[in-house]
Amino acid sequence: MVENVPLLSHVHDGLTIEGYSRAAVQTCWRISELKLLFDVGVQPWDFMGTPTLFISHAHLDHIAALPAYVSRRRMMKMDPPVIYLPDSAVDTAWDMLQTFRKLDRGAMPCELVGLLPGDETSISREYIVTALPTRHTIDSVGFVVHQIRHKLKPEFLELSGEQIRNLKMAGTEITTESRIPVVAYTGDTAPKGLDDNPVFYDAKVLISEMTFVAPEHRKDKIHKHGHMHIDDWRKRADRFNNELIIAGHLSTRYNDSQVKRFVDKVFPDRMDGRLKLWL
Repeated sequence: MVENVPLLSHVHDGLTIEGYSRAAVQTCWRISELKLLFDVGVQPWDFMGTPTLFISHAHLDHIAALPAYVSRRRMMKMDPPVIYLPDSAVDTAWDMLQTFRKLDRGAMPCELVGLLPGDETSISREYIVTALPTRHTIDSVGFVVHQIRHKLKPEFLELSGEQIRNLKMAGTEITTESRIPVVAYTGDTAPKGLDDNPVFYDAKVLISEMTFVAPEHRKDKIHKHGHMHIDDWRKRADRFNNELIIAGHLSTRYNDSQVKRFVDKVFPDRMDGRLKLWL
């Protein structure tokens, strides 16, 4: 196995969250069971087998390895990937890929799909991804993956299987749809990106940013640059209904022991054990 970048992994309720995220360095995430990637600031070799990629925004630490991802899939004779990203970034991202095509003299086969806030993308019969508006210094979106479930309507519960089939064949809507938010990813965002999208607080797994943790760092400046401070998390602590909360994208101003020390002062119980620092 080729190991060319640092990767961490965590399993929760049957989902394997893998990746690496450090501010201004590189961010990438994979949920292997859902067959999707979030961001491509770096492209781990074994991530190339995942064919669907959602990019939150076009800063280099989140998109720089896009040509490597596309090129490697072509080189390994895999199907062209489908890549979703903010609509305003599509043309420039395509130009970047074509520039690398000229440099590399190799094709860059892929499909780029622009997303606006509210757009929904079906990734399987069971899961759908919704783009949500976040707050950063350039156009950005976060994502929530919903599991789609269908439940027989109460008025049909006493019917036989044959009766239900007949109703369905006659065009009667016999089920109601429910959506369970399974995984949410904010990308880089100021606190308003969380507050404007309450579903982030309700997903089973939340992957978000906690770029700054030192008390002396100015919150107004942090928010202006589209990021969050641990105090923003503290003020919203009672809103997090998530089973697992992953805090990543920490600033390189801190080493791991400093991060743990600052976080433990604010959350000594790590939010009832739900908070995982991606270190």
